[in-house]
Amino acid sequence: MNIEQQISILFEKKESFTEEDISIFEEFRNQLEKGSIRAAEKKDGIWQTNIWVKKGILIGFRLGKLTEMPWSEHKIFWDKSTYPERQITGRESIRIVPGGSSIRSGAYIGKNVTMMPPSYVNVGAYVDDGTMLDSHCLVGSCAQVGKNVHISAAAIVGGVLEPIGSNPVIIEDEAFIGGNCGIYEGVIIKSKAILAAGVILTAATKVYDAVNKEFIFAEHNKPLAIPEKAVVISGSRMLQEHNGISLYCPVIVKYRDTKSEKSVTLEDLLR
Repeated sequence: MNIEQQISILFEKKESFTEEDISIFEEFRNQLEKGSIRAAEKKDGIWQTNIWVKKGILIGFRLGKLTEMPWSEHKIFWDKSTYPERQITGRESIRIVPGGSSIRSGAYIGKNVTMMPPSYVNVGAYVDDGTMLDSHCLVGSCAQVGKNVHISAAAIVGGVLEPIGSNPVIIEDEAFIGGNCGIYEGVIIKSKAILAAGVILTAATKVYDAVNKEFIFAEHNKPLAIPEKAVVISGSRMLQEHNGISLYCPVIVKYRDTKSEKSVTLEDLLR
């Protein structure tokens, strides 16, 4: 019986958990940390959510007991025993700069990832090689972040564990997320897209593509997806017959060119 089948059976169990059940969960959590299983994967060019993985994460909360977790001689935290802070060794080639950053167990962190303080990566998240997480950055539960992504200071990549069928936020390779951006509710940022500082995207957000003169929005079973190489800034759109009231509306002002490439070039010396 494979790990997916074991998790599916364990999810239906409501009480009387055994040591074997705990071992199954621990193996599941280890595979999350290795990146061998993921909350979402790209199959045939389409991102698909692995609901069984989200079930496995939720099992951890059911199995865990509230316990004291020392973090330093001055601070003590209380959390589920099944989700302690993940320990990183120098062999993993991950830089966690001193100052309060943390990774919860059950998260995957690739090689040459840099975390500036304080930043946080939650359970089920996947952060691929070479990505930079700047100060006060959050990568929420199950969020998927690609290679060589830059997530700037105070940006929020929203997490999702419930409802269980909801899609996580996806940020593909080489995207650039500006400071104070917020990306929530299963929004997809495709490769090499650029979000200017302060752009907020949710499942209900309408984005105007000024280049192609059309609106982009989520549809039934199709999440909001920012196109490859799109450069997005904050804007607004007027509500007709509402006394000049306008709504927030992100705008794609252009697609990535030589000038925008220079403005977001990642510096290898930082890595």
